[in-house]
Amino acid sequence: MPWLLSSPALLLFIGLLLVPLALTGLLSFAVYDGSLGTGEGYTIANYLDVIRDEYYHEIFLRTGGMSLAVTLLCVLLGVPEALILSRMRSPWRAIFLVVILGPLLISVVVRTLGWAILIGNEGLINMTLTNLGLIDSPIKMLYTMTGVTIALTHVLIPFMIISVWASIQKLDQSVENAGLSLGASPFTVLRRVILPQLMPGVLSGGIIVFALSASAFATPSILGGRRLKVVATAAYDEFTATLNWPLGAAIAVLLLIAMLAVILGSNYMLERRYRQVFEN
Repeated sequence: MPWLLSSPALLLFIGLLLVPLALTGLLSFAVYDGSLGTGEGYTIANYLDVIRDEYYHEIFLRTGGMSLAVTLLCVLLGVPEALILSRMRSPWRAIFLVVILGPLLISVVVRTLGWAILIGNEGLINMTLTNLGLIDSPIKMLYTMTGVTIALTHVLIPFMIISVWASIQKLDQSVENAGLSLGASPFTVLRRVILPQLMPGVLSGGIIVFALSASAFATPSILGGRRLKVVATAAYDEFTATLNWPLGAAIAVLLLIAMLAVILGSNYMLERRYRQVFEN
């Protein structure tokens, strides 16, 4: 009976996720034909081209560094924001929760274009700093990794706040009060009592943010331009510009493998570390 009840969702999952992934994986082994796009037979040359080419090494490293930076910024900004939000009283809590989650109702493209207006050489930020006399010439943020990282942090931080917020709802207030009554400082209670209980939410939020930033396309393509490529834009160019679909599929599959390796590896290491802490 459980299998029967879950079969519609399972079929939807297989049809919308597993089948396209399998077809993409199959396409990545296809032979590239300049006139037809894909030729007959299968080969691993597409993967070897990516693995051996330093150009793609740089793109993958850039994507990994960008994703890690966005994830760290979301943790540093999102965890305190979720804690402050949990300490608010009604109706301010509901109001600020809507303010934080409201941007999710707006398209990523629209938000990215808004950031392009803000951080351009003649954008609001540079114009304000120039008028205040804080800078002599505009700070170059558009078409730089700094601008892309800032915009992606703004786009993805609600996912971190939602994950941490879910963990906060499970906190036992009596444990925190017990620590304070036994003479621990608020900082010690935060470090030894609250944060360890928030780690599942931080880990899940970090995984979501890292995966979304590593596979982001709209924000890097708009704010990064054509020269500042990441893996998603590189795969897109292979599909649309050179029409080398097998190579584009190989890049996409390697991105998926790299993301799974980083996420599962970091999750295992952090869980192992905190398991040792709790056991000691």
